[in-house]
Amino acid sequence: MPPGITARHPVGNMTRPIALVGMPGGGKSTVGRHLARHLGLPFADSDHEIEARIGGSIRDFFAAHGEPAFRDIEQEVIDALTQGGARVLATGGGAVLREQNRRALHERTTVLYLRSTPEELFRRLRHDMHRPLLQVRDPLRRLRELHRERDPLYRRTAHFVIETARPSVPTLVNMILMQLELAGTIDPSSTGGAQGTA
Repeated sequence: MPPGITARHPVGNMTRPIALVGMPGGGKSTVGRHLARHLGLPFADSDHEIEARIGGSIRDFFAAHGEPAFRDIEQEVIDALTQGGARVLATGGGAVLREQNRRALHERTTVLYLRSTPEELFRRLRHDMHRPLLQVRDPLRRLRELHRERDPLYRRTAHFVIETARPSVPTLVNMILMQLELAGTIDPSSTGGAQGTA
């Protein structure tokens, strides 16, 4: 098994979605787009689907309606996106907070947890003003709290845990493709061209 990847649960053949879970700023959307391109699959981002549904930004929706209302919509979107065949799905950082989402993701998709440390995330996100849960006085402390709360949930949901501390996006994608091949989830012939992609 490649360094940095820990198998969590056995997975089936590539007839269902691949879902990426992890903390805000962990690279789910970026890695997901690259992975989808290499596999020739559609890509979906649950946060983008939510914004299309609410007709505005998640940040504004949070401010106006609160987190529970947002999580209700997120649950509906996750339910829809985990059905309907093979695709690559990037989920929001808090998608695993609801048991219904964890169950839908784990039972219907192959779940990859992109695991980053709070310190690594802080370096990436310290200037990001668009993440509602990080608009606090001490974002690093908040990231540490979120990581402590969510890491067990990500692990419980995931089939594979992938450490993202050092690898570049191309390296992460190649690690994922190699693991999915070893697990028999994808055909090796479907992964050509991943090496060296920016």
